[in-house]
Amino acid sequence: MKIKHLRWYMIGLVSLGTIINALARSSLSVSAPTLFTELHINEQQYAWILSAFQFAYTLAQPLCGFFIDVVGLKLGFFIMIIAWSVTNMAHAACNSWGGLAFLRGLMGLSEASAIPAGVKCNSEWFPAKERGIAGGVANIGTSIGAMLAPPLVVWAIMAYNWEMAFVITGALGLVFAVIWWFGYESPARHRALSTEEARLIEAGQEKHLEADGSKPSVMQILRQRNFWGIALPRFLADPAWGTINFWLPVYLMTVRHMPLKDIALFAWLPFLAADFGGMAGGFLNNFMMKRWNISTINARRIGFSAGAVLMLPLSLVGFVESAYVAIALVSVCAFAHQMLSTQVITMATDLFRRNETSTVSGFAGTAGWTGIFICTLIMGGLVNTVGYNPFFIILSLMDIVGAIILWTFVKARVADNLAAKPVTV
Repeated sequence: MKIKHLRWYMIGLVSLGTIINALARSSLSVSAPTLFTELHINEQQYAWILSAFQFAYTLAQPLCGFFIDVVGLKLGFFIMIIAWSVTNMAHAACNSWGGLAFLRGLMGLSEASAIPAGVKCNSEWFPAKERGIAGGVANIGTSIGAMLAPPLVVWAIMAYNWEMAFVITGALGLVFAVIWWFGYESPARHRALSTEEARLIEAGQEKHLEADGSKPSVMQILRQRNFWGIALPRFLADPAWGTINFWLPVYLMTVRHMPLKDIALFAWLPFLAADFGGMAGGFLNNFMMKRWNISTINARRIGFSAGAVLMLPLSLVGFVESAYVAIALVSVCAFAHQMLSTQVITMATDLFRRNETSTVSGFAGTAGWTGIFICTLIMGGLVNTVGYNPFFIILSLMDIVGAIILWTFVKARVADNLAAKPVTV
């Protein structure tokens, strides 16, 4: 039986994977207020736990991307899902910050596969015109998972204990692994793909970016100006997202003095806003290319620049009196970040061959997580001395620099004539 619009089911399946991925990752940050009390962890030790994950994630992104490019998306992502889920469940056995740091680092090695997997699926299943929206669908999973974490994790802690929060989020990953294995297949092998949709996908993909059958050359990728044109903006942009993900519950507890129940009620709102931001970025691309005949690359640049401007309110978070106004400002910035993040992540599919996209995405992700890692180490060492305000101000400005780099470094590989009306089925 043939399924209409099958490509959207496939990207939806990847998005579900990123939801589970982000939910497992966010289980620590939401549990942090409880762990501070029960395991006697302080901000510096918490920073080391985060840094262990971020360092491993940073190193593993290009390795995961290369692994997926070589063995294929279905098998590669399946192995990684099993790995991060089992490691996440093992957190329940920890009784010190050192044990948590070790397992978080181990978990980062496999969690790094989610974004390269989304990029790979996007490049395989979608014509160029639809990749902005498809990228938004794939990327939205990271914010949905982070959005679901506060109510789910706090419920597990209050109903059972903090250990059960990790067991539940890890078990969900194992369930998804089964769904992924039986649900995903490449376009060339999927029996439910109609001839009409297969032709649409093939006709809408850039011939100069066709996979040539060879393994991706890492050194050749790293020598390309376009790679650094998308990697450096991610280095500058991702620390703000890392701060929202990893430090927001701690900030609300230690600075705003919010009880755990209120954190569960309100800390998910920035991630709901981020969901809308990711989708808005994709639809903005589609609108500009269709209505104004703007090239694919320029549409991505404009979308990133708009998001960079919307990041500026982050500088005001520390100066407002109300904790709820602060959450509202963070929500605006979460919307902005996912709006611009969708642009720069999707550009890997616009600028590189399909057998290179996961590798490129992995190395660009390494740049982004290097920024998060450095930011976390600095925050852990200085936040008790200087507070959060200087960090909010600096982070609000970094995306403006990233936008400048995106405009000056990135160059389309061929004449970018992909702004015709999007094809639909």
